[in-house]
Amino acid sequence: MAFFSCEKETKVEKPNILYIMSDDHTSQAIGAYGKRLARLNPTPTIDRLAEEGILLENTFCTNSICTPSRASIMTGQFGQVNGVVDLSGRLAPENQYLPIEIKKQGYETAMVGKWHLKHAPEAFDYYNVLPGQGDYFNPTLYSREGGEKKEIRFEEDLVREVNAMKYEGHSSDVITDISLDWLKNKRDKSKPFFLMHHFKAPHDFFEFAPRYKAYLEDVEIPEPANMWYNGNNGSIATRGENNHLMDTIGSSIGHRNVIRNMGIHMEIDPNIPDPEYKKLAYQEYLKRYLRCVKGVDDNVKRIFDYLEAEGIMDNTIIIYTGDQGFMLGEHDYIDKRWMYEESQRMPFLVRYPKTIKAGSRSDAMINNTDFAPTMIEMAGGTVPEYMQGSSFKSILETREEAEGWKQDTYYRYWMHMAHKHNNPAHFGIRTKDYKLIFFYGRDYQTNRNTKAQKWAHNPASMSDFITPVAWEFYDLKKDPEEMDNRYKDLKYASIISDLKSRLKTLRDEVKEDDSKYPEIQKVIDTYWD
Repeated sequence: MAFFSCEKETKVEKPNILYIMSDDHTSQAIGAYGKRLARLNPTPTIDRLAEEGILLENTFCTNSICTPSRASIMTGQFGQVNGVVDLSGRLAPENQYLPIEIKKQGYETAMVGKWHLKHAPEAFDYYNVLPGQGDYFNPTLYSREGGEKKEIRFEEDLVREVNAMKYEGHSSDVITDISLDWLKNKRDKSKPFFLMHHFKAPHDFFEFAPRYKAYLEDVEIPEPANMWYNGNNGSIATRGENNHLMDTIGSSIGHRNVIRNMGIHMEIDPNIPDPEYKKLAYQEYLKRYLRCVKGVDDNVKRIFDYLEAEGIMDNTIIIYTGDQGFMLGEHDYIDKRWMYEESQRMPFLVRYPKTIKAGSRSDAMINNTDFAPTMIEMAGGTVPEYMQGSSFKSILETREEAEGWKQDTYYRYWMHMAHKHNNPAHFGIRTKDYKLIFFYGRDYQTNRNTKAQKWAHNPASMSDFITPVAWEFYDLKKDPEEMDNRYKDLKYASIISDLKSRLKTLRDEVKEDDSKYPEIQKVIDTYWD
């Protein structure tokens, strides 16, 4: 008797893609990264992605500020190529490449939450987004449908007609409600979906939902040691000659920065002297921040619950990240912008059990220009040549770096001394072992630069303030917290020379060119060696 086996043909089902991004959610505030806040367990749902998927340990932004980072994620390009180098940048619909490429693979696309790229996200099939930063409570969002039709200026874009609708509640809840409504009721369920779900939280000023007021109320939040003692971090570029700019450069936790510090934002009595003022400001800052994070995590769980109830959790590639890192008191800094680790490093976790092994980790060098190429390839597409980033799909699946994979990443912060945070403009290179930073201390809009230093303590005109030029070098294996700038240490001279050579080549590779900014180019030429 012969037995014949006939396998039933099955249709290969494309995975859904859910990209979740929070604003200013840094890796040290995610439990799975094992940093000082991990024992507080602020992110059990997000941690699940690491337990059931992969955690990337070396993911970095190319510019630690919202609009440029988001533009690099959407375009797969560095700032000078996509034209977005600071918060005034805008991304036209024809340059919103990620949804354009994903749609070519048969996906229905949606963008919900914080957008912050000036032009409306018209390249998506559906959008419902905050104008600019948006409001934490009872936010108004703009979409193509529903709500009140009116003509508005979409951030700094041309006046256009939009549908504006005001929602009741906290933005994290509202944004999740909108995404769930789209998933349940608005999408074409015959197609795979690509949903970019962007929380406003935990962006400053850390306005949490009232239900979290008791969370961490009686807990002492661990402090970073370098909030109190900063060792040999920095240079004359960040401290000034004889430390005379310590009260001006880099917004602080306590009284150090007289222009902007967290105690002011947290409404701590300014008459209280440091260190008590600093301690009170830090505790209030972290509690408000982590309450926002808790709200994000709880809302991520709501989405996961829906995916599981629908039976599509395992056929959905789930990505969680922030739009950059964030300083939580390290080096006595707040906000982002710096090339220092806590600001440059992005969290990145992915769950997709069909191809990604649970509990995986990778230390491959990734930057945010690589996000779009990776999602395009995971959707079944081919990475377009106009993108500068590379797909790391194979790294997610094998934990192995392909031959020729990048061993370094480029960074540039353009917004010299902006927004009272007062970070000098700088660029640099990071490898797995070392970091080299060049602080050139000039605004790229050269009409602002002047040699008159009288504006040092005038918050309205800090971009006019030229800051000292300096290099910083950190041996990250020996000094992971960047406490010891060894740029002048002769034993590192050959390493620094090699890094400078590679940095020059890397700037060419990413098409970073200061020929349009002769003042900056002059500084580069003068201080390179």
